[in-house]
Amino acid sequence: MTKKVDLKLILAVVATGLLSFCGVIVETAMNITFPVLMRQFNINTATVQWLTTAYLLVVSMIVPISSFLKRRFRTRSLFVTANLLFMAGLVIDASAASFPMLVVGRLVQGLGTGIALPLMFNIILDWTPDQQRGTLMGIGTLITAIAPALGPTFGGLIVSNLGWHWIFILLVPLLIVSLVLGLFAIRQASPTTKAGFDVAGWLAIVVVFVGFTMAFSNLQRLGTQPWLVLGWLGLGLVGLAAFIGLTRRAKQPLINLSIFKTASFDWHLLGFFLVQINALGLAFILPNYIQLVNGKSALLAGLFVLPGAAIGAIFAPLGGRILDRFGAAKPILTGSMILAIAVALFTVLGRHLTGELILSLYILLMIGMGLTMGNTMTSGLGQLSVAQQADGNAVFNTLQQFAGATGTSIVSAVITAVQTQASGTNAERTAWGSTVALGVLLVLIVLNLVALINAMRTRKA
Repeated sequence: MTKKVDLKLILAVVATGLLSFCGVIVETAMNITFPVLMRQFNINTATVQWLTTAYLLVVSMIVPISSFLKRRFRTRSLFVTANLLFMAGLVIDASAASFPMLVVGRLVQGLGTGIALPLMFNIILDWTPDQQRGTLMGIGTLITAIAPALGPTFGGLIVSNLGWHWIFILLVPLLIVSLVLGLFAIRQASPTTKAGFDVAGWLAIVVVFVGFTMAFSNLQRLGTQPWLVLGWLGLGLVGLAAFIGLTRRAKQPLINLSIFKTASFDWHLLGFFLVQINALGLAFILPNYIQLVNGKSALLAGLFVLPGAAIGAIFAPLGGRILDRFGAAKPILTGSMILAIAVALFTVLGRHLTGELILSLYILLMIGMGLTMGNTMTSGLGQLSVAQQADGNAVFNTLQQFAGATGTSIVSAVITAVQTQASGTNAERTAWGSTVALGVLLVLIVLNLVALINAMRTRKA
């Protein structure tokens, strides 16, 4: 098979990227609707959060089996299945008259997103020459990177003018375009095989993510109900131990654990995870800060982070191009240093962040994100053999989803804990809580810099 970047490859990346984009934009747009949904369905904050938690759980259960799905089923068949599942979930939610029905729709969307997320990167790995891989991975990252910042603006506009049902309705045309492009452009890179499915290993993965996701979702109860959090955490650890034991004995494991014997891959993976925690943690802190501390509307909260998202999206393919020309170290380490500086400035100025200051610092942060995120994944997967790359892609995408739940839960728990202890107005307590949460993210982003320096030091050419 001759690898080359042609029109069909670009259209296949756009088709799968649009599907992933829809998954991410619904997730972030729904956060804006929570107050409206709580009033309409007469539910509390813990209940409404299940729209996100249930969705992330399903995605986290499906993404790890993407390597098996790639070997067993044709790429186009997987794409069509993912697209139709996501569209069905949108239709269910657009017509939902009760909260349980809304959650069902999100679960169906989770199935579609879980199949779709690794698909785009698998297509890039299958068809792109090594010397152009960074650029294509950057284009793929661009499509999905802008969604988290567009989501709040999109959600705010729709809820203010049309009602929350339209968040789902307006995405259906995008999915139809995605489906048509995918049917035309997606090709099969290698023949399918009748691979066996490791049911026991998959059930262990389910236990891992149920345990860890529930533990982090309840993190703010650690002070009042420690055994609840520790119990879920213990369940996750039991599931992880079972998965490792079962996988070592399985003839056809869901994920080949030999990928973790490559030190540079492990350091890349850790760095990627820590960057994702920061990205999702800041996506929670900043819109809330703008609304609760600065007293701005949900729409303005989205608009203040929009320029940064656009610039970060532009830097994703640019960073990939730099990687293709000058190697991985320059864009990844430069981006990581920019990230550390941006988060440090956010932390130092934490109690005095104006909308304009947030806008400026977020642009700096997203330049660093654009240089780092996609390139870390590209460079990390490049440390594996061709046969291992589908497994590596599954692990990167799984950790990306888990980082979403982790980042949001950590900063939410920290802000809540500080709010209950501090004195003053709600705005003052939120500013203090946000500052402490930013300090936690600063520690994690410095650890990311250390991890990526080690990744470059141990990297094989």
